[in-house]
Amino acid sequence: MKIYSHRLKEERIFQSMSRKGNCHDNSVMENFFGLLKQEIYYGVVYYSYEELKSEIERYIKYYNEQRIKEKLGWMSPIQYRLSFLAA
Repeated sequence: MKIYSHRLKEERIFQSMSRKGNCHDNSVMENFFGLLKQEIYYGVVYYSYEELKSEIERYIKYYNEQRIKEKLGWMSPIQYRLSFLAA
């Protein structure tokens, strides 16, 4: 593991870890990227970087503004945040 960590430092790559050295703080983003790949990537052919980039940007907007989640009381992330601001 020390060799791996040393190599990362040589390449100026920084690991995202919590204080204890656990990567649990990455689970939210890993979940998001898993959903993104399921919903817009797998089984689809993108013919250019710009086409893929545009679709990812569209998906992020959809995810934040329209995609409801059971954990958020069947609201989108933005609706959920706004409900707390209104309270």
